[in-house]
Amino acid sequence: MKKIIIVRHAKSSWKEQVDDHDRSLASRGLSDAELVSLKFNELQELPDLLLSSTAKRARMTADIFNKNLNLSPICLKEDLYDFSGEDLVRTIKSVNNSINRLMVFGHNHALTNFVNSFGDIYIDNVPTSGLVIIDFQIESWKYIKKGQTVKIIFPRDLR
Repeated sequence: MKKIIIVRHAKSSWKEQVDDHDRSLASRGLSDAELVSLKFNELQELPDLLLSSTAKRARMTADIFNKNLNLSPICLKEDLYDFSGEDLVRTIKSVNNSINRLMVFGHNHALTNFVNSFGDIYIDNVPTSGLVIIDFQIESWKYIKKGQTVKIIFPRDLR
């Protein structure tokens, strides 16, 4: 059995005049990522591997989770700077099968498309700092198919 923990990057700041890839987090993003990561930690389902988009806002979100969960280094993947979802799915399918719990930090619309294509609960929009866990009855990531959405943690539910 495989489990994926999908996390949309926290709310980013538009104050800086920088390229989209280099936007950092807004103060609300920092606090929301903190809230969601601490709530996730209560589940005691720590991932075997953390993958993150190379975008600054995704890396910063992953860093907050990593700090609060005391995990290993984050693996940065350029392919996760993806908005359609094709690169996201390809990246997940390429994960080593020794990994049973995978955490991925990325972007919309790729993440909302993914949870609706591979989970069994329709989610209109995965919000910033939103976390969705899906279980799969598979032995190999390359055979990923429809799974069961087992947990949803959105910041608005924790405030």
